[in-house]
Amino acid sequence: QVQLVESGGGLVQAGGSLRLSCAASERAFSSYAMGWFRQAPGKEREFVAGISWSGFNIYYEDSVKGRFTISRDNAKNTGYLQMNSLKPEDTAVYYCAAKRDGSVIATLTEYYDYWGQGTQVTVSS
Repeated sequence: QVQLVESGGGLVQAGGSLRLSCAASERAFSSYAMGWFRQAPGKEREFVAGISWSGFNIYYEDSVKGRFTISRDNAKNTGYLQMNSLKPEDTAVYYCAAKRDGSVIATLTEYYDYWGQGTQVTVSS
């Protein structure tokens, strides 16, 4: 059972940056694909970015392309989401997730096997 712990959320002004981290409890994480999702109040959880186990395949939701960068360090069992040029509409709880099929990036929550507890990101205007 892989446990995921997110960190790095907080309050930032529009245009600012944050870097989220997702620390995994097991080395098996290095063979899993990883995704970042977010959920704003009253809305469904939505896909933000995903990365295959090797880092070779990466995919972004359109609204974050060019602003967010997903990456991972398998030696540290940790994934990252660098968020630049933040906008108020990026405000949400951000979750990292992992799926055992490491070669395929999925955009739907039901394909992920493990989830973190989430970290709040608030962007003020």
